[in-house]
Amino acid sequence: MRVVALVSGQGSNLVALLEAIDGGRCAAEVVLVAADRPARAIELAAGRGIATATVPLRKGDDRAAWNHRLADAVAAARPELVVLAGFMRVLAPSFVRRFPRRIVNVHPALLPSFPGANGAADALAAGVRITGCTVHLVDEGVDTGPILAQAAVPVSQADDVMRLHKRIQRTEHRLLPAVVHAVATGALDLDGPTWRDEGALSDMPLYAPLLVR
Repeated sequence: MRVVALVSGQGSNLVALLEAIDGGRCAAEVVLVAADRPARAIELAAGRGIATATVPLRKGDDRAAWNHRLADAVAAARPELVVLAGFMRVLAPSFVRRFPRRIVNVHPALLPSFPGANGAADALAAGVRITGCTVHLVDEGVDTGPILAQAAVPVSQADDVMRLHKRIQRTEHRLLPAVVHAVATGALDLDGPTWRDEGALSDMPLYAPLLVR
């Protein structure tokens, strides 16, 4: 399955996806890594011989025109799936409509709780004892698309934002490649979305995945 990954920073989720592919745990090929700014993830992809594109959005730029340029760059790679792997921009409805039900995002909280950019901090502020991560379809809202899979992470009394965020990230690094693999193999049909094989995530650590039904 042809995958385009959108990134903004260090690319830890991208690395996890590529390692899963290399290890035979994810039946996908990353054909393009695109970013909204110069990013370490772009350097990592280029070092592996993966095509890259940087479509910067600068202060004062026309956001609609930027979404159009980014969508054109993604479409040129003919993706079967677009993966937001640490992409820190909200995509416009026009972008989402170019790739209907083919964009997935990994979010550092158990949606619908704690949407937005500060999932770990919000979980700590709320005093919850369990948080986690969610892989969901991207729709025209912010973290509002259909939930595909979730995995839980306990919150310790000793946690600060960085400690908790790192543990959530480690779980993201398992969950995201597993969901991409499920899409690639037909265990997960995004047009439903419908899980045809809920055992596809049975090796997730700590807690059984919470699968949408």
